Amino acid sequence: MAKNMQPIAKRCRALGISPAVMGYAKKNTNRNPGGQMRKKKSEYALQLAEKQKVKFVYGIMERQFRSYYEKASRMPGKTGENLLILVERRLDNVVYRLGFAATRREARQLVSHAHFTVNGKKVNIPSYLVKAGDVVEVASASRSSVKFSKLTGEDAPVVALPQWLDREKNSLKGTVTKLPVREDIDLPVEEHLIVELYSK
Repeated sequence: MAKNMQPIAKRCRALGISPAVMGYAKKNTNRNPGGQMRKKKSEYALQLAEKQKVKFVYGIMERQFRSYYEKASRMPGKTGENLLILVERRLDNVVYRLGFAATRREARQLVSHAHFTVNGKKVNIPSYLVKAGDVVEVASASRSSVKFSKLTGEDAPVVALPQWLDREKNSLKGTVTKLPVREDIDLPVEEHLIVELYSK
């Protein structure tokens, strides 16, 4: 499987996003090191940057991202919003959003190693799309591991959940209460530029 091995902080700077969006606490406020003048980007460069931003944040390669776009374009509503909602529904993203992993990269690895179940069945496909009512849970065989045992108890980290997800305190189970809407996605992206790029 292809991987982008470029350092997170460097890639975030290039795309103009905060590492916090990726689940990393470090924020680099120096957007323009050395004080160099930035050239004005062309329309194509702006469109490409927005696409790369979404692909990077969610860890998606081009072929799969295009398939998401094609699926989004066939759905009712705005294609750009549909696209973001589709990638937000990925199981690896849901695992991250529920606080079972510190980053989406870690979540993708945990899902691939079959540490999670959806509605009681093991799922090891990070791109699996959850539906409203789905219950995502740490598999029983994985619960005793140090990684997951420290997510329960009084010292468990507090997770700010998006409105479309629910997780009981000190539990290793989360529920998709409804499908996400555009307002639930805090990624600073102009998705209409991605649509314009693919529409050419």
